Amino acid sequence: MQLRPYQAEAKESIFEQWQQGVRKTLLVLPTGCGKTIVFSKVIESCVEQGQRVLVLAHRGELLDQAADKLEQATGLKCAVEKAEQSCLGSWYMVVVGSVQSLQRPKRLEQFENDYFDTIVVDEAHHVISDSYQRVLEHFNEANVLGVTATPDRGDMRNLGTFFESLAYEYSLAKAIKEGYLSPIKALTLPLKLDLSSVGQQSGDFKASDLGTALDPYLYQIAEEMLNHCKDRKTVVFLPLVKTSQKFRDILNEKGFHAAEVNGDSKDRTEILKDFDNGKYNVLCNSMLLTEGWDCPSVDCVVVLRPTKVRSLYSQMVGRGTRLFPGKDHLLLLDFLWHTERHELCHPASLICENEEVAKKMTKNLEEQAGCPIDIEEAEKEAKEDVISAREEALAKKLEEMKMRKKRLVDPLQFELSIQAEDLSNYTPSFGWEMSPPSEKQLKILEKMGILPDEIGNAGKAAKLIDRLNKRRDEGLSTPKQIRFLERKGFQHVGTWNIQDAKNLIDRIAVNGWKIPKGIIPSEYVPKGA
Repeated sequence: MQLRPYQAEAKESIFEQWQQGVRKTLLVLPTGCGKTIVFSKVIESCVEQGQRVLVLAHRGELLDQAADKLEQATGLKCAVEKAEQSCLGSWYMVVVGSVQSLQRPKRLEQFENDYFDTIVVDEAHHVISDSYQRVLEHFNEANVLGVTATPDRGDMRNLGTFFESLAYEYSLAKAIKEGYLSPIKALTLPLKLDLSSVGQQSGDFKASDLGTALDPYLYQIAEEMLNHCKDRKTVVFLPLVKTSQKFRDILNEKGFHAAEVNGDSKDRTEILKDFDNGKYNVLCNSMLLTEGWDCPSVDCVVVLRPTKVRSLYSQMVGRGTRLFPGKDHLLLLDFLWHTERHELCHPASLICENEEVAKKMTKNLEEQAGCPIDIEEAEKEAKEDVISAREEALAKKLEEMKMRKKRLVDPLQFELSIQAEDLSNYTPSFGWEMSPPSEKQLKILEKMGILPDEIGNAGKAAKLIDRLNKRRDEGLSTPKQIRFLERKGFQHVGTWNIQDAKNLIDRIAVNGWKIPKGIIPSEYVPKGA
């Protein structure tokens, strides 16, 4: 099987990490970009080097899928380590193992610590859980490759606490741009769902609360789906089995051909097959289909399980990102969830790396509610909006600084004007004097007409404030008078009294802010001097 260019790069990067002594590394590929193919080819190379490899996963379906893909891609067959099946005594070099089975102490103790040379962890965002850690700590000499569609985890603990490097990452935007995944159009619907009463559990919304909060809106959501999804193959994600079943019934009332699957469905395989073959056009599930299920013909995803967790959101949307003949885009329905306490995942969470851009994109999509928008175009527009807003804010700030400087006197100008050598030559001696000026000092100086930006320490700020207070008590010219008159060319206005300075400014004002005839600024000496 020929690897795509990014898959070949990923494989090469993984071996580079291991060769450099980085034993635990991570591969991040969006759903639908062939992560199983990549790690199958990695395993093939490991086996060629005489290594024994373990593929570790948390669900039977994922193990079966990995074994099938591995045989298709490389011809290698696997031994199995789960339930009653054991790989011990098998001559196969590759083992697919259930973490639930392997993590049991009695089972784990049957293996030497160096039994496996390489471990591949499928859906690696689970790796931080205690069960995975027990297995990985036992085989502590093995190289580890974690494979995931998204590098964060539901309990918000950073994968960086286990993995030492990111060998390779391929972004969703790049995969769409290079034609390996379907374009996504987000449709924000103007239906406000109130989540303000929903509690939290393990870093995300509480599923039981979500089901209750969602119930009053199910008929309205079905109506919206009738408007936008009637002719599409749609997967709906819901928080609870009973909510999922209720919504299936509502959709069937509305004329859809809807089915529902959950962990207890005895006919799950048959339902999934029937959906794939077109017997049903909507498939409702309560978070069962987030991992390990592929149906490329899905061209609409409805997320009715709001979440704060980007990995979970990406997995849900990822069920519809695969390419399929005649499918020109995936339609993603997004709702105006109302919540005051939590930051929700939105279509922007799939593509935006910058939080500011993501917020702007979400706002733009909400303002264009009811109209499907390509998420790449939406991100580009949001980026441009953010840059434009930053430029406007910077221009405004520069103008404000310019105006502020016009209003205030530079401290050096003030010192020279009042001929204060003690201020010009001041050097702090004590610890408190050397510390930065306090906020209070800076505010006082600015209020008194001095630009505080160039004052480097608390001692100098204190001396300046004392001098300004003393000058005010003695009736000497103010910093603002000094600034105005010295800009007109008058000399050492700081040595004048306040009244002489005021009289001259009044004369200039009456003369249309021009110097009166007969006055030469550089030679002018006030009468009171």
